[in-house]
Amino acid sequence: MKDLMGKAIWDYYHNENPEDLQTETSISELDELPVNYLFRDFNQMNKIEQKALKLAQGKVLDIGAGAGSHALYLQNERNLDVTALDISPKSIEVCKLRGIKKAVAENMLYFSEGTFDTILLLMNGTGIFQSLQVIDIYLKKLYSLLNAKGQVLIDSTDILYMFDEDEDGGVYIPAEGYYGELDYIVHYKGESEDPIKWLYLDFNTLKNAAENNGFKIEKILQEEDSYLAKITKI
Repeated sequence: MKDLMGKAIWDYYHNENPEDLQTETSISELDELPVNYLFRDFNQMNKIEQKALKLAQGKVLDIGAGAGSHALYLQNERNLDVTALDISPKSIEVCKLRGIKKAVAENMLYFSEGTFDTILLLMNGTGIFQSLQVIDIYLKKLYSLLNAKGQVLIDSTDILYMFDEDEDGGVYIPAEGYYGELDYIVHYKGESEDPIKWLYLDFNTLKNAAENNGFKIEKILQEEDSYLAKITKI
């Protein structure tokens, strides 16, 4: 991993000629991702993020913390005990520089520093699951990281709208695999990250996977094709 996302976050924080990130998927063209978006404050966040941050309680683990905006809000504005976790070393360095007291660079599957009352997975939090083939591995790990009455607050988007429709309203989707399983590529300053697997889930598919792994789940908020879900132990 070249850690291009981390490099962009690092450059922006240190004002070292940052550029916007470019992202693309196996079903979409290049899209600009302004780096300053990763440093937004609570008032600049969407309704799903704001709702999740309001519902967070107790000891919190923010998975995929990025530049740390969610963790900073919970730590500084809500006085919660928060750990920021991200696979990007440079992102975690910036989290620490921004004042996050607990920040760890690690893959969530290998993280074992305690259990939590709230786990956050935001900005298409289901992406980290990669594919339906391995989603059970990640859900079992989340189960092990939760306290008895803990909650996972996770968002995603049903991307069925991105596929073409026929005259009768049917949708042309791939014949093999689940339509939300995509390859995701990040570009920054002329470099390209190796493609990673990234998973967008419709709510019913997430519901089935969660219930198969000992959770109960409820949809908290729907915003167009995106939603926020709360997953708790049965």
